Amino acid sequence: MQAFTARMLVMPTDCVGNGVLWVDDGKISEVSSIPTRPLRPSGSAIDFGDALLAPAYIDLHVHGGSGFDVMDDSADALSTIEGSLLQHGVTSYFPTTVTAPMDKTLRALERLADAVDRSRTELHSHDSSARALPLGIHLEGPFISRVRRGVHPVEHLLAPRLETFERFWQASRGHIRLMTVAPELDGAAELIAVASRRGVCVSLGHSDADFETTERGIAAGARHATHTCNAMRPLEHRNPGILGAVLTDTRLSADIIADGVHLNPAMVKLIARIKGPDQTVLITDAMAATGMPDGRYHLGSLEVEVKDGRCMAGDRLAGSVLTMDAAVRNLSRFADWSLPQAIAAATRNPACVAGLSNRGNLAPGSDADFVVLSRAGEVLRTYIGGQQCWPKG
Repeated sequence: MQAFTARMLVMPTDCVGNGVLWVDDGKISEVSSIPTRPLRPSGSAIDFGDALLAPAYIDLHVHGGSGFDVMDDSADALSTIEGSLLQHGVTSYFPTTVTAPMDKTLRALERLADAVDRSRTELHSHDSSARALPLGIHLEGPFISRVRRGVHPVEHLLAPRLETFERFWQASRGHIRLMTVAPELDGAAELIAVASRRGVCVSLGHSDADFETTERGIAAGARHATHTCNAMRPLEHRNPGILGAVLTDTRLSADIIADGVHLNPAMVKLIARIKGPDQTVLITDAMAATGMPDGRYHLGSLEVEVKDGRCMAGDRLAGSVLTMDAAVRNLSRFADWSLPQAIAAATRNPACVAGLSNRGNLAPGSDADFVVLSRAGEVLRTYIGGQQCWPKG
């Protein structure tokens, strides 16, 4: 058994001062404080001093990073992306597709399913390498609105048909855990119901739906919203639309891109205030350019120009170069939240969305995935299964 001590443990539902995290065989066995649980003889604990120890981050929406896209055929793509995620405290993520020709999407789903299967084997053997682990697939399209498609290629959008979803489901071997759907499309309600029964979290987004249609999608089983405000019908006082439903319906959690580009900081504060500390979820929507210098990159098959933190395909935003640690710090600053509250939006809350009962918290029985943070929220170290995986050595 190994003990880790820090000035504060961020649970994140609670904080423990002068905390001790006990890890046994890759799992958290106990959480205590130094006064209540004396340590074993000197040298038995790793002490992080004045730092904070928090659950590792979970990103539900990742298209790429370090020059690669998750839909790339390259054998190096996922391993490179996963290595870079660790630097920013992310140990679990959902590789996210972008609308593409059917054959390309099916091939990508098969490759991503292989990666998810490998990650599950590593989790059970506690033999994970120095990279974040894909725990499921996020299918973002093709069941989205032509009007609010963003940069998704219009020629590859598809109607939400059960037979089409079944092809995706079989290619992914049941590893689709999150799916973005526009509820106004013909057949969407039936698809939402079927996918929800299979354990998929259906997220409403890329949608021009009115309020009533959105509510029908929620009644069918949708329980989350994709990059709130972006690629959604704007809020109007007499026609609140999908955004009005997302903000007012407590059955939905809502994710946001807190980079100061996709949302004005005042909107981040407004959404966080309305959805609250339990239903606000941080995502990055990171693309291949994340961690790279300005230049031209790709999002799926699209060419994207990246300059000064803005990713543009023509006149439209196309993903982001946001990292999760920066998103946490931004949310804390924009919303006037404490750092522990912002950490919850990157740990406990996405874990709840994805149904990951053993992640997103520092609790006995949970996987010992955690980050060591400075008091300002900068990532100092990242651990998977109680083993330091970043920085190496």
